[in-house]
Amino acid sequence: MVDTLICGIDIGSSKIATVVGMDSTETEELKIIGFNTTPARGVRKGLVVDIKEATKAVEESVEKAERMAGHKIDRAFVAVGGPHISSLNSHGIVAVSNPQGEISEEDVTRVIEAAKAISLSSTRRIIEVIPRDYIVDGQSGIKNPVGMSGVRLEVETHIITASTTNLKNQERILSDLGIENEGFVFSGLASAEAVLSNTEKELGIVLVDIGGGKIDFSIYADGALSYSSSIPLGARHISNDIAVGLRVSLDSAEKIKIFLSKNLGKNISNSNEKKKAPQINLKELDLPEDLTDVSLKTLVDGIVAPRLEEIFKLIFEEIEKSGFGQQIPSGLVITGGGALTIGMLETGKRVVGLPIRIGYPEKVSGLVDEVIDPQYSTTVGLLLYGKNNIIVDKDNFKNFGKILKDFKLGNSIGNLKIFFKQFIP
Repeated sequence: MVDTLICGIDIGSSKIATVVGMDSTETEELKIIGFNTTPARGVRKGLVVDIKEATKAVEESVEKAERMAGHKIDRAFVAVGGPHISSLNSHGIVAVSNPQGEISEEDVTRVIEAAKAISLSSTRRIIEVIPRDYIVDGQSGIKNPVGMSGVRLEVETHIITASTTNLKNQERILSDLGIENEGFVFSGLASAEAVLSNTEKELGIVLVDIGGGKIDFSIYADGALSYSSSIPLGARHISNDIAVGLRVSLDSAEKIKIFLSKNLGKNISNSNEKKKAPQINLKELDLPEDLTDVSLKTLVDGIVAPRLEEIFKLIFEEIEKSGFGQQIPSGLVITGGGALTIGMLETGKRVVGLPIRIGYPEKVSGLVDEVIDPQYSTTVGLLLYGKNNIIVDKDNFKNFGKILKDFKLGNSIGNLKIFFKQFIP
């Protein structure tokens, strides 16, 4: 069996990250063989606002990742997030086709298709349909009904939709670079693949992915994704506040924020630490504004904390709105580029009143030093999502029925190519 190459591209508000992984048949873990991150251009709050600039940034990131991996990227999974994401839960029901009452994979496909039959605006597109729970003849709590006996099959699904316009813009970027889109993946779902354990998903947990311009939000209950949304506020707003409060440029504010997060331990928010270190020495940052020191209390309590409180109040409102507030005993996992902001855990525990931890991407090997950082959770998650959803060679024969069923004269050449590709190793 040959190893499978899986690629992911995360087109974010602050960075474009490209990752190349190898799914080996010998080991369980994915091996990362190529990675690059490039400052984002032409993207704001997860939306493409300048297609030419965005294409250049993605091309730069992809080329560098290709050089590191030694492989050409011709297909990739793409992360999408931002305020244009919305979700709903839908119910589907079908009669089991087999006269003996045994449920087949075809029945499962039909019931999911039935759940997808929802009224949707022409400006929206379904990017993900996730079965939450199957019900066979009234018996609920079934995770995989294939092979079971029954007359009526029902499914509870979680459907994520996105703006058609933004998806088309991202598809245009990929087609300009000659990359085939293997599927759009919601950033919150991708991050959850990388940072959450199965136990946490079963117990019930909230994943909060704080990006540069938006916060992607996923709630898991009973092991399945049950609510998804996005808040148009991100870590860049904290940098903006520091820039205004200290009268420095946005670049300098970003440097100060990162310096604070890396150099002043997790417990800096307690009053004893503040008494010991009333001033922070910023000389090593060599800021153009000649700002050499600043009051820690002013910076943390006066500028950063109020914005973090606002962020967690919005998160709390989102949890209340979801209706799953009583089903998340595992609390919150904060990930994304803004997760390491100073005072994040303390403020979150105080405002939301639930257990909170920082989520680091896991379950991969290879170039892990490059990616084991909360800001790359979505990027790593794309590979893990791809590993579980990609059509590999061993499954190719299962697709014959579908290919023959979809075989239309109008597109016969394209379908013939797909058909014969099944025989190529």
